[in-house]
Amino acid sequence: MPGMQDLKQFLCSMARNAVWLSIAGGDGPEVGHFGGLPDVPPDFVWPYFETDTFDDDTVKPRPLSFLAQFDCTALAELDRDGLLPREGVLSLFYEMGSQRGGFDPQDAGCARVYWFPEGAALHPAPFPEDLPDFGRLSRFPIRGASEADYPAYQDAESAMPDKDFPEKASMFDQYDEVVAALRKEERNGALHKLLGWPNIIQNNMTQECELVSRGHYCGSTWNRIPAEDRREAEQTSLEKWRLLFQLDSFTQGEFFLDFGDCGSIYFYIRTEDLAARRFDRVWLIMQCY
Repeated sequence: MPGMQDLKQFLCSMARNAVWLSIAGGDGPEVGHFGGLPDVPPDFVWPYFETDTFDDDTVKPRPLSFLAQFDCTALAELDRDGLLPREGVLSLFYEMGSQRGGFDPQDAGCARVYWFPEGAALHPAPFPEDLPDFGRLSRFPIRGASEADYPAYQDAESAMPDKDFPEKASMFDQYDEVVAALRKEERNGALHKLLGWPNIIQNNMTQECELVSRGHYCGSTWNRIPAEDRREAEQTSLEKWRLLFQLDSFTQGEFFLDFGDCGSIYFYIRTEDLAARRFDRVWLIMQCY
């Protein structure tokens, strides 16, 4: 039976740097802003996604909400693994009226990420006239702090070698204890970050990203998905996909942002696409309680 030291060594081998984000408060340098208007090039076309919504059964193109933008130069010192661009602006959008969960291949386009390299003449873009008031998010500054991050048990389980951890299914409580000891401090409240590992509410998401990207519907049982595809996703998706951005539900003064039922949205990207700056290939997953 593996002990605490074995788990600690395993977790240290899985450590990734995360840029923890504080919206409208916190310490650390200012690295961008949440909400408000995005700074975009003159030829920018505001993204739309064809969908119905919770309040309207009509399927039609609907403008995405602008979530946040980041100054990549300001992030450079915090991105200790050197994964993000070192210059320019990174901007993220999501369609708030339908709040698609990412388990359906037809959800492609409900979230978008743009990278505007340094030198682009950026200016604030006005909201589209058909963007509802609930999609016009209040503006708050974002501050960042760098810290080693460790996977949740749901992510780590598939990476644990069977020969070293033969009874890994029964190690949940022990696992959480070791993770807590490794972290500098316990983080409470809304959890936002760039990179690192996701704070999982339900289950592992990289397998879902891999399967949905292959055209499989993952909204209910996965039994209809070919066993070989499921097996390959379980074995390889943790290396193929990684978290780009996590945004939690939060309250700030009179402003309230809610995903599902006090949930989070997670922007995932393939490791190779992140290196190639193919932010147009992100995939969004939403989880809630």
